[in-house]
Amino acid sequence: MKRSQINDILREGDAFIQSFGYRLPPFAYLSPEQLKQSDHAEIKRRRMGWDITDYGDGRFDEMGLFLFTTRNGLNNDLGRKSAMLYAEKIMISRQDQLSPMHRHELKVEDIINRGGGKLVLELFARDADGGIDRKADVQVICDGMPRIVPAGGLLKLEAGESVTLFPDTWHAFWGEGGDVLIGEVSTVNDDETDNIFELPIGRFSNIEEDEAPAHLLVSDYETKL
Repeated sequence: MKRSQINDILREGDAFIQSFGYRLPPFAYLSPEQLKQSDHAEIKRRRMGWDITDYGDGRFDEMGLFLFTTRNGLNNDLGRKSAMLYAEKIMISRQDQLSPMHRHELKVEDIINRGGGKLVLELFARDADGGIDRKADVQVICDGMPRIVPAGGLLKLEAGESVTLFPDTWHAFWGEGGDVLIGEVSTVNDDETDNIFELPIGRFSNIEEDEAPAHLLVSDYETKL
């Protein structure tokens, strides 16, 4: 992706988020230089902030996701008492924009339709080897109520509805009928190691620096912060 495209997506995404009355934390709006000069150690360590991905495939409009991590715990704290063992994100899935089939090893997540179009999830169970079971029904929880979806079935969430996904559930998702504002509440989020994709793709974008970044992405932190 070109940095200029990412900058445009950031501005458009922020406007979409604010149209629902949701506000990002103050550090979201710091320039790269302002973030460098701030006490940013915990933001960097917890990998909080902007995240625009095309999964390294170069087709953001067809396969991509807008994310902002507002808070996040640390893997090393998992299993401890009185620790920050949770994470929260706000995301945008554009109409018909695929977030490709994947699962997690550790993370349990609530995916919430916060407004806009329908959020459509394609679901499969995990087989004994960790792959996709294309025959077994999928059991999920939607707002506290159990649901059974056939293998490869589509779960459609209206605004206000949510689904709880455990690590044994493969899932892909996209917006239907419009762009969707998505909330995610989960256990500690680790996008470096805890995403297992069906396709041989990456989690982050390859960026062509055709202009200066308006804001740093989480994937920029190691080289630019």
